[in-house]
Amino acid sequence: MAKMQDFGQRMRFLAFSIFLNSAANALTISTNLGSAVWTGSSVNLSNWINVPLGTTLFGYGIVITILNQVLLGTFDRRRFVSNLLYIVPFSYLVEWIGYFWNWIGVGRLNLTGRVIVDIIGLFGVAFAVSIYQRCNIIMHPNDDLAYILRFKFLHGSAVIAQWASYIPPLTIIILSWYFTGELHAIGFGTVWALITQGIVMAWADFHVFPQLKHHVDV
Repeated sequence: MAKMQDFGQRMRFLAFSIFLNSAANALTISTNLGSAVWTGSSVNLSNWINVPLGTTLFGYGIVITILNQVLLGTFDRRRFVSNLLYIVPFSYLVEWIGYFWNWIGVGRLNLTGRVIVDIIGLFGVAFAVSIYQRCNIIMHPNDDLAYILRFKFLHGSAVIAQWASYIPPLTIIILSWYFTGELHAIGFGTVWALITQGIVMAWADFHVFPQLKHHVDV
């Protein structure tokens, strides 16, 4: 009975975190001041290959799902399926909620307002990732990459794992800029995320819903 109650709690937190992650990522895109690193790279990849953002996010997620299996060194069917289950709602919620933020005028705020909103969005992303990493039922493959690096290779360090996991999206951003000559959703917020997201996640692990503990499986 205790295990069922714990699983039910984790499912509720998971549902909340998927919505929070989608809404927060969409919010940072709408400010046009720079998004979290993975989101920014997806926006640039979408522009580069001329594919809608939701579809780009989904395809990107499949590639990182495969990378995660390579890093694990063995095929983990549950993890493979869970990564795919996460990217389906997340990929298209980001696109759809982004339309809402644009409709209410987030992008038309003055610079100070957009900076504040961008920071709020980036905090929301870090909080959401902390929550669903602790739930560890299904997880976005991008953040599962950081999770695998953190607990399999980096002795539990959220900060170093987050930085290490940024190698693929930073590579995509550089290639997109090289081939298109343009950068989108890259700026203040991207630098902020690079510096702070792992730190904020580590803080959130103990202060945002502290009753939710890590369910480590690597």
